[in-house]
Amino acid sequence: MIPAPFEYDAPATLDEAIALLEKHGDEAKILAGGHSLIPMMKLRFASPEHLIDINNIPGLSYIKEEDGYLKIGAMTRESELEESEIIRSKYPIFTDASKLIADPQVRNMGTIGGNIAHGDAANDHPAVMLALGAEVVATGPGGQRVIPIDEFFFGFYMTALQPNEILTEIRIPSIGAGTGNAYHKLERKVGDYATAGVAAQIAVDANGVCTYAGIGLTNVNATPLRAARSEEALVGKKLSEETIAAAAQAASEDCNPSTDLRGSEEYKRSMVRVLVKRMINKASDRI
Repeated sequence: MIPAPFEYDAPATLDEAIALLEKHGDEAKILAGGHSLIPMMKLRFASPEHLIDINNIPGLSYIKEEDGYLKIGAMTRESELEESEIIRSKYPIFTDASKLIADPQVRNMGTIGGNIAHGDAANDHPAVMLALGAEVVATGPGGQRVIPIDEFFFGFYMTALQPNEILTEIRIPSIGAGTGNAYHKLERKVGDYATAGVAAQIAVDANGVCTYAGIGLTNVNATPLRAARSEEALVGKKLSEETIAAAAQAASEDCNPSTDLRGSEEYKRSMVRVLVKRMINKASDRI
């Protein structure tokens, strides 16, 4: 199908983009990679009157460690995450996720900021952000504000971003020794949305006791879901088979999948249980 008519702007600076958002309000949408927005426009699920393309704005694509954080610019492409040495050596969870997103053509244009700002519980990065305890930097007329990831997702395609704000950076606490992370999703075919997906980050002390657990779930809830009871089941304990099994069971009970073409509710809960076990073990192995 063909999108409804719209006006197109390609500002050269962030200030110009924010000014356009202020001018057009709810009738405007930001175009980053476009692989979520454009299909919705073609299907008339979204019909913005103004499209603001931020691809020409410099300084929004980077991957760096600074001030105790891994900082990723919102316009960083999925392919850049795959190729980054910092990511490969210390944050392999991003490599896990990126290689499961669509296909190389999409990953060459799709951005991490767009993936998160879209607010789709079926996207891969939101669960990863929950597991890593990320923060989102939103830039608007009053400057920057930092939003904890647990306060970012509100509902179906709904986030904490205001109509005059742009997601400009993702911040993730730098990891040290004793920490591992992993992500995987079950999909019907290569590049598909997840039937269920699990992101996990685990930290242990010198005695093998879990000091941090972050577990995010993909496409089994109306919003990206933190498996809070699963995390509580792990922290303060050694990662035994029994402890991991208890965490996996809690996640399968607390998620809210719906029956659809990808499987029944019961099947998805079972897959969450299996994937939580596997990702905790994989994250632990990477330590």
